[in-house]
Amino acid sequence: MLPSLQELQLGTFITNPRVRATAQTPEVEGKGATPAGRRSAPWLLLGALAIRRQLTRRMAGASSSEKVFIGVDFGTSGCRAACLDSNASLLAESSVAYGDASGPECWREALCKVVKELPRRESAAAICIDGTSATALLCSSADGHVLEGPLMYNFSCSAAAVQRCRAILPNPDHTAAASSSTLCKAWEWILQGKAGPGKRLVHQADWLTAQLLGTDVPSPGTDYHNALKLGYDVESLQWPDWLKRSEVAPLLPEKVLSPGETVGYIGAGPASWLGLPESCRVAAGTTDSIAAFLAAGTSQVGEAVTSLGSTLAIKMRSLVRVEDSSFGVYSHRLGGDPLQWLVGGASNTGGVVLRKVFTDKALKHLSAEIDAEADSGLDYYPLPCKGQRFPISDDNLEPRLEPRPESDAQFLHGILEGMARIEAASFQKLEELGAGRLRRVVTAGGGAKNPTWCRIRQRLIGVPVESAEWTEAACGAALLAMKGVSLLGALADQK
Repeated sequence: MLPSLQELQLGTFITNPRVRATAQTPEVEGKGATPAGRRSAPWLLLGALAIRRQLTRRMAGASSSEKVFIGVDFGTSGCRAACLDSNASLLAESSVAYGDASGPECWREALCKVVKELPRRESAAAICIDGTSATALLCSSADGHVLEGPLMYNFSCSAAAVQRCRAILPNPDHTAAASSSTLCKAWEWILQGKAGPGKRLVHQADWLTAQLLGTDVPSPGTDYHNALKLGYDVESLQWPDWLKRSEVAPLLPEKVLSPGETVGYIGAGPASWLGLPESCRVAAGTTDSIAAFLAAGTSQVGEAVTSLGSTLAIKMRSLVRVEDSSFGVYSHRLGGDPLQWLVGGASNTGGVVLRKVFTDKALKHLSAEIDAEADSGLDYYPLPCKGQRFPISDDNLEPRLEPRPESDAQFLHGILEGMARIEAASFQKLEELGAGRLRRVVTAGGGAKNPTWCRIRQRLIGVPVESAEWTEAACGAALLAMKGVSLLGALADQK
């Protein structure tokens, strides 16, 4: 059962024994783990972790009556909020991690915590939430009550569900063909006998947006970024006939809005426990990866954003919609005239490889010893384990990190070069698939903080490599809250 708004407002949710006893999560080994044999509820994990808040110098002199705009990002491991002023200057950020715990109760508690940490929230003119792509719940179409789920973004559906899903698709390269797609998850619920009259599929961002509108309200619909992996036709902006004829049709969201479009205004209850004015506009959301792209600050066709996190993910502006499920390549609709697309793919290489070998302190120290303009002489293909999805699709591809030199700095040099070559090959693959030529790369994620790696990447990719204006998806969501639908077109129109 979800905590009441009164519990959240009074701060009793964390200590409510009725709730605490019914939602425990398995012990998480490592940093922050509780003693053996104990379990921690997700909101206790939330309460135990410090919320970070950053204020810019501009904040000190800002007028308390000036309107602000809030974006909230629900990523794979935590929640972050950002507050922008009317000039799109960052005023404040707050964040909270929820570890392995995940679910509606955890999400709403995280939302409450991060928003209430933002100063000047009482002057909020609009708020927008992004969520992880393909994270979905099954809810009552009458009042929005959660009936099943969530099935998370990385949940791989059963072979039977994948088979039923692919049988109705118009082509094998369709984005919804992936075993983790939202459409496959709809079939999973159908085959389990959990779907039926009065039930609808609701994305994570949709459910959270509904919480802003008030309790016991049906989902306000979804946005066309989140709807892509459910089979929505983002070119014609409608549900395709092949999907409307299928058993999935009753589960489809009734409305599909443009990201940033006004859904409504915050309800009295949520306004009270979040400390927001009832005049605050609620904007339709987007996915976490698109929000991160919007925050990065690109404007022209051929510009790309590389997210250097646990994995390496790229998105590039293109005039061509590219889809190839064998490589996990798909396109999100952006906007503008002519219409622009965000063509993306993700490699299994990334920071997870580095963390298996080096500490953060060692990475910083050793990176300073590397000559980024020189070749390491090593031919590595860094992967965390067997298997690669992009730019090579090979489940049996083995990592190559031998021979290891005596020098740790040279070893790191070789790994960073190997990752940069994979990134360069990824952009080459997008060009081969029709996305066009790369012009510039903007870097987001933790890897953007390593200047040595960025210089190596620029040398091997062959185009300018720069750091993102903002690296947090919450800033992209805040921009959507501020500019609404016009943001998607305005960015794309800047030639």
